[in-house]
Amino acid sequence: MPAQSLDQVVSLCKRRGFIFPGSEIYGGLANSWDYGHLGTELKNSIRDWWWDRFVTKRQDMVGIDAAIVMNPKVWEASGHVQNFNDAMIDCKECKGRFRADHLIEDKYPDVKVEGKSPEELTEIIKEKEIPCPKCGSKGKFTDARTFNLLFKTSLGAVSGEDKQDVYLRGEIAQAMFVNFKNVLNTSRKRIPFGIASIGKAFRNEITPGNFTFRTLEFDLMEFEYFIREEEWEKQFDYWLAEEQNWLSEIGIDKKNLRTREHTQDELSHYSKRTADVEYNTPFGWKELFGLAYRTDFDLKNHMEHSGEDLNFTDPDTNEKFVPHVIEPTFGLSRLTLIVLLEAYNEEELENGDKRTVMKFNPRIAPVQVAILPLSKDERLIAKAQEIYDILSKETNLRLDFDITGSIGKRYRRQDEIGTPKCITIDFGTIGDDDNQCKKDCVTVRDRDSLSQEEVNIAKLVDVLK
Repeated sequence: MPAQSLDQVVSLCKRRGFIFPGSEIYGGLANSWDYGHLGTELKNSIRDWWWDRFVTKRQDMVGIDAAIVMNPKVWEASGHVQNFNDAMIDCKECKGRFRADHLIEDKYPDVKVEGKSPEELTEIIKEKEIPCPKCGSKGKFTDARTFNLLFKTSLGAVSGEDKQDVYLRGEIAQAMFVNFKNVLNTSRKRIPFGIASIGKAFRNEITPGNFTFRTLEFDLMEFEYFIREEEWEKQFDYWLAEEQNWLSEIGIDKKNLRTREHTQDELSHYSKRTADVEYNTPFGWKELFGLAYRTDFDLKNHMEHSGEDLNFTDPDTNEKFVPHVIEPTFGLSRLTLIVLLEAYNEEELENGDKRTVMKFNPRIAPVQVAILPLSKDERLIAKAQEIYDILSKETNLRLDFDITGSIGKRYRRQDEIGTPKCITIDFGTIGDDDNQCKKDCVTVRDRDSLSQEEVNIAKLVDVLK
């Protein structure tokens, strides 16, 4: 049975080292989370798979790694300074602060809030007598008002000197538009082609909790795919299918996914069409991936504001035009949480015992192979170390070496962190017990089927590969 509540996954994440509350020893910081040793491996494995699939193995894609702080004129040209806004509302009783649209959606998911002004959202909250989620009081909200989502900071080395206001990037897309000419001149790519990037983004928004689903600081993976205008519908459908295909490859069940088109009044200021791939979380259907047709909005605006020529010239026909853009966006932090939710399983075994197992795709499992000597006998530990050294030199597998606790407890521990294969070294392996493994053989246990196979050490590398 999969996770029935978010609390089950949150508890496992802290207990096993996936995700910890940020700054915990100082009382924490709201919506701040630190990835532990297993969470880091999981997130990095997802990231590396994405880069390999969508960048390295494609002839029509190149990658960049851009600065987080950009010239503030970038955000003026992109429209974020003027348009990157949400409606905020406060409770007068408990001083809780909420996004007005989320407040309505959580209580009345069928009420349309997209495109509503702060004044209209305020009226809906009053009409429905929506209570404060924090203290339960009704009719105690301030009027909703607009606030900008960009994080503002300043540049200046010496206290008291004039400082320049700058922003932490609210999305990673703008660096790809700003570097369009540089990439075009150095890569010799032809339309259609894409520029990809992975990195941190920051949004000064009111977050509703739900663990790491919505945070102030998060990781994005996305690319801007430059096309001719007449090809946009074909390319949109292609990239929507590619997003869905990759989710299937990772191991996300299709029954937990759906695609939702944005209505005209909820489209971003730069978008002509947007679709979200949503996942059925324990707290409702939520956006996982996004796909937007940004037209030529960004390149044209940056041409106008910077004075640079960002046209593409066809080398065969000398035709000159501003490319249009399809933007597939993959939230890495959000996808990591969804992978944890999807992998979580509680099972009842034939003997009546229960186990919790994280059924990760083996490619992204934080630990792929655990090496477990049957006991703390020095001869078994030495043989296990020998096998560990062989696998670390001859494979790229992520390994764990565990001698703490009974073999049964160690199996359960490895199940809880999603390790696909466990290798047990027993006395038969070292030729000291005819009733167990044959000499120079180990037992390979499968996480999902619980089957155990006897494998000769000489063949172990090939079997695991």
